This record gives sequence, C-alpha cells and structure tokens, in this order.
Amino acid sequence: MYLTPQRILLAGATGLTGEHLLDRLLNEPTVERVLAPSRKQLAAHPRLENPVGPLQTLLAQLSGEIDTAFCCLGSTLKEAGSQEAFRAIDHDLVVAFARRARELGARHLLVISSLGADPDSSIFYCRVKGEMEQALRAQGWPQLTIVRPSQLLGPRMEVRPVERLTAPLSYLLPGKYRGISACILARALWRLALEEAEGTRVVESDELRRLGR
Repeated sequence: MYLTPQRILLAGATGLTGEHLLDRLLNEPTVERVLAPSRKQLAAHPRLENPVGPLQTLLAQLSGEIDTAFCCLGSTLKEAGSQEAFRAIDHDLVVAFARRARELGARHLLVISSLGADPDSSIFYCRVKGEMEQALRAQGWPQLTIVRPSQLLGPRMEVRPVERLTAPLSYLLPGKYRGISACILARALWRLALEEAEGTRVVESDELRRLGR
C-alpha cells in the first residue's frame, strides 16, 4: 500500500545523502512542509522551515505535526575525533531525534544505518550502528525503515582520502557490498517512504540500488 507523506522532518540535510533527499522532497508537489534543522542556513524555499543551530539544542524547539521523519545523520571516527564523540552523534543524537519525531506525531521513521550493523560486532563502528538500531526498535515505531548502504559515493565538501582510493574498487564488489551513490540512496529513501506497512523493515544496499534506479 502506498501513501503520500505531506509533513516531513529531516535531520542531516547538509550531508551527502541529506542534501539530495532535501532537493527531492522540495520538488515533490504533494509535500506540504519540510522541517529541516541544520547547523548552517539552507537555501530558502516556501515549503522549507530551517531552524539553524546544533541539533541537540534545537530538538526541544521543533514544533508542528509530522507524518514522516528521515534521519540522515552520520559521521566517521576520524571526523568525530574519539569513540565517545562518534557514539554521541551516531547513537545518542539519532535516538534523541527519533524520540522527538515520534512526539511530533511521526508514524514512519527512515534512518540510515550501515552495512554490517550488529550490536554484537567486534568492530566499534558496526557495533554502535547495531546498538542504534536496537534503540530505535525499542521505541515502538508503527513503521521503522532501517537502510544499510555500503560505501556512499559522491562529491563531499570534506576530504576523505581513504574513500577516494576505495570508491573505484567498490563498484566491482558483488551484491550488497557494492558502493552506492548518495543520489540513488536518496531516491530509494523517498520510494520507501511512500510504502505503508507495519513494523520494521531492514533494507540492504543491493535492494537500495534497485529501488533508487
């Protein structure tokens, strides 16, 4: 069954995937309102509300009814600077955002996790992502969509030397391990948002590529 989300809450609108998703949302005539808090000012649009500041402080100030929430937050250990700082963003802030979205009436949360997310993983990054997924499941969402993309491909503002080296090779990997462009991921997220179903759905990278074509 398909529905049309009209009032959207988006976290991470200035990120690689978030900016593509924001552009798609604002070009959908059925979307009535996009509430997108961000650290820096976004380009003005008649259907965009853009509170500016740290998301941690903005969450309590967000208001208005929401149908669907997208969480495109995510960092790397290098960007965060420490394991504690990474967890604060990729676990704590994601969970707090989801909680606030639910308080505003959202019934469907779509969140970007990661390939290999597992709360029992020996790899810190994958373990935090898995614990984040666990925490979101515990919130009791009517509809929760967890997407697990492989390496995200596309131009970034910040330089990531390792990703530049591995990106060409990621296209050669099989199935869910093959890299996925942020533009395709954004299209897949929107398509998933149009689907109405109960419970939790986990979508791996190979299916995301198919949905985003």
